[in-house]
Amino acid sequence: MYEKVNADIIEALQRIVGSENVLVDAEALEPYTHDETVGLRAAPEVAVRVRSAGQVAEILKLAQRERVPVTPRGAGYGLSGGAVAVQGGVILSTEKMNRILEIDKENLMVTVEPGAITGDIHRAVEAEGLFYPPDPASLDSCSIGGNIAENAGGPRAVKYGVTRHYVCGLEAVLPSGEIITCGGKLVKNVTGYDLIQLLIGSEGTLAVVTKIILRLLPLPRVQIDLLVPFADFQAAADTVSDIIAHRVLPTTMEFMERDSVLAVERLSQKEMPYHDAAAHLLIQLDGNSQEAVGSDCDVVGELCLEHGALDVLVARDSRTRDRLWEARRLIIDALNHESPVNHMEDVVVPRAGLPPLLRGIKEIGRRHDVRVVCFGHSGDGNVHVNVLKDQIPDERWKALVPVVTEAIYRLSLSLGGTITGEHGIGATRRKYLHLALDEAQIELMRSIRAVFDPNCILNPGKIFP
Repeated sequence: MYEKVNADIIEALQRIVGSENVLVDAEALEPYTHDETVGLRAAPEVAVRVRSAGQVAEILKLAQRERVPVTPRGAGYGLSGGAVAVQGGVILSTEKMNRILEIDKENLMVTVEPGAITGDIHRAVEAEGLFYPPDPASLDSCSIGGNIAENAGGPRAVKYGVTRHYVCGLEAVLPSGEIITCGGKLVKNVTGYDLIQLLIGSEGTLAVVTKIILRLLPLPRVQIDLLVPFADFQAAADTVSDIIAHRVLPTTMEFMERDSVLAVERLSQKEMPYHDAAAHLLIQLDGNSQEAVGSDCDVVGELCLEHGALDVLVARDSRTRDRLWEARRLIIDALNHESPVNHMEDVVVPRAGLPPLLRGIKEIGRRHDVRVVCFGHSGDGNVHVNVLKDQIPDERWKALVPVVTEAIYRLSLSLGGTITGEHGIGATRRKYLHLALDEAQIELMRSIRAVFDPNCILNPGKIFP
């Protein structure tokens, strides 16, 4: 179906972007062979670093003529293999398109290029008293273009939503090489089909985004964080529901189970508060007045204690907040330290489904004699499930992962959930897509892709089985 990259194509790419931005030797290509998905690697034949929409357009026109696959790539911090060139061909990297072009304080908008690091956007707008809420865990490393491709979320999603809720305009290059501009600095726009929302979360299969306009909010003036340990997870989950029922909407409501806290202790060699508690909630409240946020804090603290919390630890300054969040930030590092080979899923269920989901996941682990550690976002029902290889022999591990994965997916679906809340389908979950979507939906999505890219040159091997 696809042609190999030959010397003529290399020369054409060099004419478009300059020879210094065309990488072909194995050592230079190595960083482009993987993202953050454990165990997935595939070598492209060439990596090309672009600086403009015009260069992207010329590359895609070339790829169409030569029938060469192109895999768009941001910073490479995805967790589903979306930026891995599983069909070879060309990696199209936007890493050099990393400018914050304009902060428009009148319209509360920021215009950025796709390679801009999300954390840099946060800091730039916050220096102006403004706020871009989406906060994926890798925000100091991931790019906003990757966030657009995956519709990234984060802990603040419970109050502020995810990436798609803040995108007002996009410039994008279609697989044909045509450049389109959708939306703009507009809060309202119902002119035709909403192509912006179609492109967000399309995982680089429909177009290459080259410019983004994001909606901003005023920066909240007050923030309070609480760390709340519980003797059992059901009590913690009931507390989350009760907080929402009392019309208090925290910025974040994260949970950590005991095993994740103990793993952090072993890595940091520091004792964590209430490390023996079955579950911890990390709750953040924000707003514009000390009185209002303090009142919400009192309500949340009282509800936690009514539901049997062992304590309510409160942080009102940044130094104390950092101490409360230390364990949550170190979980991934701690689990990778204990088991460098592991498998992560990010299933999502309605909030009320969290207790049966976690009980069921632990039962799956016991049934297959494998260690499973969970943490995640109790405020929106999104659970990061970490299956650890530990000392399991390679052959058994290889056979075990798909069995455990499917069992976790089926459990989530049985509780009204689905198979991924943040990380996307990509290359790693596409064979399970039929579990979550019926054939009519899958065929409709395939048809949409075929309209955009009839030759399927853009990010092939992703999403669809």
